Amino acid sequence: MSPTSTPIDDPVVAEAQEYADKLLLLSEGSVNKHFDPYEDIDWDNPDFDADSRPERWILPESADPLGRHEWYQSLPVEKQIELGKYRQANIAKVGLQFESILVSGMINHTFSLPNGDAEFRYCTHEMAEELNHTLMFQEMVNRIGADVPGMGPLVRQLRFLGVPIAIMFPNLFFMAVLAGEEPIDHIQKQILRSGEEVHPIMRGVMSIHVAEEARHISFAHEFLKHHVPEQQLPQRFVLSIAMPIVMFILGRSIATPPRKFFREFDIPESVRKELFYGSPDAKKVFSDYFIDVRALAQEIGLMNPISKRVWKILGIDGPASRYRSEPIRAAKTKIA
Repeated sequence: MSPTSTPIDDPVVAEAQEYADKLLLLSEGSVNKHFDPYEDIDWDNPDFDADSRPERWILPESADPLGRHEWYQSLPVEKQIELGKYRQANIAKVGLQFESILVSGMINHTFSLPNGDAEFRYCTHEMAEELNHTLMFQEMVNRIGADVPGMGPLVRQLRFLGVPIAIMFPNLFFMAVLAGEEPIDHIQKQILRSGEEVHPIMRGVMSIHVAEEARHISFAHEFLKHHVPEQQLPQRFVLSIAMPIVMFILGRSIATPPRKFFREFDIPESVRKELFYGSPDAKKVFSDYFIDVRALAQEIGLMNPISKRVWKILGIDGPASRYRSEPIRAAKTKIA
């Protein structure tokens, strides 16, 4: 089965067919190139032991603001390793929890889709991949051996909102999906592109996650490109304001460690604020997570004078990528 090549005169029908064709390609990608965490990661390799060459757990400077902070770099190597293992395990646990929320929402989104809807097949492929990711992330946490909480106690309550939002406000739900997926994807790509040495457990997990998340993020982009323009002007305006708010709230929830992390390692409050909130570098790092989302907002008409102001007030305005996953150093297109 292949995408249609027959021209269609009705633009609405043509756009719907184009959307279905794109989803078919994504579905076929899931069939032809997918991973199993217990077949494609060599967990039993002695080099994959969490304590093998433990210096590889020292946080990479390329993508972790804590890794390049002088407070962290001044710690004894053993403490850098301990903190790095905890930090990476907690990131994996947050990823697991977020993807569990995603699956619960997505399965309810597909529940009432009509027969023949291309979204059903693709979403089901994605859910299967996300469930594999939760296995992979939990295996990583278990092997590191740190008893990490993942999300903070307040953020955990978001899990109760996933299903009702997916059912009643699917556009908002898939914005939330991007708010969680884009920061993690951005961080992992930076680490892989940097060439820095990281522990093979982490590299194996990241490589699989980045490869499959490319499809998942593509789908969320295509979903919003297809469905947002269907909304009436008042609904589109509300979505334009909601988009940066969702990115800020969920992005912070994903990217900022819980307070337990800072207490566990006696990280000074001044360092916490500087790393994740206060410094120009911290603000730019957080804003850069959404460079592709800002481009999407432009494309689907959700950048207007008021929504631009919201992006700016929240500190997540900035350039928009020229193409998805464009390296930050090359992005030059600015939002007017």
